[in-house]
Amino acid sequence: TGGKVTGLACDIRVPEAIHDMMDAIWADGGALTGLVNNAAGNFISRTKDLTPKGFNAISDIVFRGSFYVTLACGKRWIEEQRKASVISILTTWIWNGGPFTVPSAMSKAGLNIMTKSLATEWGPNGIRLNAIAPGPFPTKGAWERLSPQAASGNRGDSAERIPMGRNGEMVELANLAVFLMADGCEYLTGQTIAIDGAGHLGGTGNFSALSRLDDAQWEAIGAQIRAANQKDKTQRTA
Repeated sequence: TGGKVTGLACDIRVPEAIHDMMDAIWADGGALTGLVNNAAGNFISRTKDLTPKGFNAISDIVFRGSFYVTLACGKRWIEEQRKASVISILTTWIWNGGPFTVPSAMSKAGLNIMTKSLATEWGPNGIRLNAIAPGPFPTKGAWERLSPQAASGNRGDSAERIPMGRNGEMVELANLAVFLMADGCEYLTGQTIAIDGAGHLGGTGNFSALSRLDDAQWEAIGAQIRAANQKDKTQRTA
């Protein structure tokens, strides 16, 4: 489209860092009119094996970080009397539970309530909040931590269990986000829309099948996830 895109790095777990980022954004060409909460961290684990550090590693990003960014934008929009739109990327686990991904499921459920609550509270200010609950949209980074077997080439049975018979494609997710952000959608707020091929309605969409795994299989999955994390750290510092 010829539009200018500026990238800014920010640790959204730190409110002060978010404040500095907002200052930089507003100084770089004007105020935001839209926000997409898409920052996330996740991995599969038996809940009995989770440590407080592991829980916080996810909830500090997904739950607290997303709220901090939303609040920082909202304060500025309200002060400036500016209409705006927020989209939060959730998951269908908010409806059917997230076994073996409990910290993420809890955090996403919290953002679902944030969406409904702030849609009501900030509606008089012209600020809309909606959310998208995707089903499986495979990406390399996520699949290495959530479906190591699929990442190595074995799709598993997730796609076959979806009524539409396939996983989602990123362009479909992007199209829905564009629709929710558009001016022609100004009367829609406080809603969470599933885009999962009816997966959660058909009883799929979470990791309940992992209850069949034994200790050795869980150890193998853990090793694959740790290897993926180490690979990412190495690439970031290279």
